[in-house]
Parts: sequence; C-alpha cells; structure tokens
Amino acid sequence: MRRLKSLFIAMTGLVLLVAIGVTVFNFWSVLFRRSVIGVIENVERVTQVTAVLGSTRTLEDKNIYSFAVAIKTANGELLTASSEDRQWAVAQKGQCVEAKFHPYPPWELEKAGTYFNARLQRLADCDSPAGREILNLGP
Repeated sequence: MRRLKSLFIAMTGLVLLVAIGVTVFNFWSVLFRRSVIGVIENVERVTQVTAVLGSTRTLEDKNIYSFAVAIKTANGELLTASSEDRQWAVAQKGQCVEAKFHPYPPWELEKAGTYFNARLQRLADCDSPAGREILNLGP
C-alpha cells in the first residue's frame, strides 16, 4: 500500500511537471510579454498598399496588415516589434502609446531576444490629458 501511494505521488508530480512544461512552451510569448509605454518613433506598413493593389498574386490578410513598430521609452530605450494588429494603421509618429510586446521564445535561436505581435493598448496625443496619463506625468 505504501509503495502504491509513493508511485501515485511520483506519477502525479510527473504529470504536473509535464503540464507546466507544455504550458510554458505553448504560451511563452503571453507569459513573458512586456508592457511598453512611450512615444511612437515610427510605424511603417511592411507591405505597401500599392504593392498589394498592383500585385497579381494573392496576399493573405496578415501580409496586408503587417507593421513595423518602434517606440521610445522614457529612459531612451528604443524598442521595435513587428505586428499584424490593424490598429497600428492609425498610429502616427509622436503619439503616446501603451503597447504589449510579445517576445520570441529562446529556442527560436535566430529571433530570440526580439519582439513580435505588438498589441496596441492605448493611444493618445502626448499633449492631451490622456497622453500625460499614459506617460504618468500627471494632469
């Protein structure tokens, strides 16, 4: 009976360990996402609209709405990410922003340490009360 109990505890521990490993592997970018607050330095559409309209090949939605985003934080760090979030189409240089940057997992060696899937959370003119709130400068 005692041996059966220890075997059950060992199997339960192994199942939990595997479940945690699978969760971390599948949700790495969500678990370790970074909240970025700052001023938009640049937002560029990766595939220009004219290239899409003049193209004879069909492009997927993700290619049409692909953006490169650069945000300058309060400490001067310039963070960049790619995104397929359509909200970046209205964002302009000089606006205050709060965004979530998702990191590539470290096992993707060529992309490790960089960000993708930049998600726009809040956007405002920096001179407005909402912009000062984003930057935590007060009213």
